[in-house]
Parts: sequence; C-alpha cells; structure tokens
Amino acid sequence: MLSEDLQNFKDNMKQPWGVLYYKLVWAQLADMVDIKNLSIIDYGSGFGTTANYLAKNNNLLAIEPNADMVKEREQENKYTQIKGKIEKLESIPDNCIGVIICHNVLEFAEERAEIVREFSRILKSGGILSIVKHNKPGKIMFKAIFENNTDEAMSLLNGEEASNTFGRINYYDPEDLVKWGDDLKIEKILGTRMLGMLQPNNDIKYAADWIDRMFEIEMKVCDLEPYKSIAFCHHVLLRKD
Repeated sequence: MLSEDLQNFKDNMKQPWGVLYYKLVWAQLADMVDIKNLSIIDYGSGFGTTANYLAKNNNLLAIEPNADMVKEREQENKYTQIKGKIEKLESIPDNCIGVIICHNVLEFAEERAEIVREFSRILKSGGILSIVKHNKPGKIMFKAIFENNTDEAMSLLNGEEASNTFGRINYYDPEDLVKWGDDLKIEKILGTRMLGMLQPNNDIKYAADWIDRMFEIEMKVCDLEPYKSIAFCHHVLLRKD
C-alpha cells in the first residue's frame, strides 16, 4: 500500500492541473525532436506517466528507485522497468540513447553531477536531455498566491529550505547541467506550470475546455519573459554535440 503522501501525489497527477502539466511538457519535447522510433531512458520515472506515454512509439527503459512507485506504475504501453539509481546508468554503453528524460528528480539527488555526467556519456551525438526542475521564484509565487501561505513564502525569500513529498529541494542553475556533463549545450529553457496553477479556484479547472484553453495559453508564453521567470518549473532541453 502506498504511503498517504505518495497516494496524494498520484491522485494529484490525474487532476486537470496534473494533466495540463504533462501535456505541456510532452508538447515542448515534441517541438525539439520527433518522438518516434527512439531509444529513450526515463530516469526517476515515478509512476510511469511519461514512460508509458513515450513507450507507445519508442523503445523505453524506465529507472526508478522507489519500489512502491514501480509497483503502481502506468503500463498500458510496453516498456522495460528496472528498480535502481545511478548504478543502472553505469552499465549502459556509451553513445547509444537518443533521448533521456529526468523530470523533477535531480534536485533530490546528492549525486547530481555524477548522474548528469552519465547522461552525457550514454547520449548519442545530437541526442536530447529533457530536464524539468523546480524554479524558486515560481515556488514563492505559488505559496503566496495559490496557497495564501505568506509565512512559507517569506521563509523562501529569506533563503530557508523548501521540501515536498520527496524530500528537500536543492535548487540549482540550468547552467550547472552544462558544467556537470560533457558536450552538452542548452537549446531551450521553457516555463511549465506558469499561469493555470495561480488560479486558486480549482472548481474552474474541471470545466470541459479548461485544459485545452490553458494549454494554448501556456504554450504561447512558455518561451517568453516574464512568464518563464515566474514558472513553477523550468523545462531545460539540452543537446549533446
């Protein structure tokens, strides 16, 4: 049985705001690369939402350390799922993977630099690394506006640590990914969860057309300032030379 925190996280993914998030991230990735007939790794695959989606037209390997999440993963489409961490990357040959997915994972890993170095080693030349990471200014706006939690917003502004279901959030700069890897360059930094998440009335989000209309808006502004700066998360897309 899942813990209460993990069950709440899983349930939240199925809500309109969760569906919108995945739709947006997948569309942003598809704008970078034709997601068909590729070898893909989803590192820190969680409940397998992205792995299951991408496995429909690709050869996908999912790596996840949490046995409970692996057990409860989505698997309508066939993909290989293994339990583990960085040691599973170390056994993969050089230059053999077309796309690597690592969404909301690195900020919780102590060995961030080592993981990114492995990513760059196993990526093919021209391959894409898709990183989704937390953005502290967006977190502060979320706390102050959506949650009306002014105390926590002020704590974050004062430099205190943030955490969620998966532990302490260790913020890092997108440029760190280039430093940690080899032959990686940032192609795009896009916003995710920018505007829809700031609406505190969740009832509105269950309207039949809310997801599609908000998706259209967020796709239009995801590469524009100041919207990127206030995004809850950033989607960093890197390419290997």
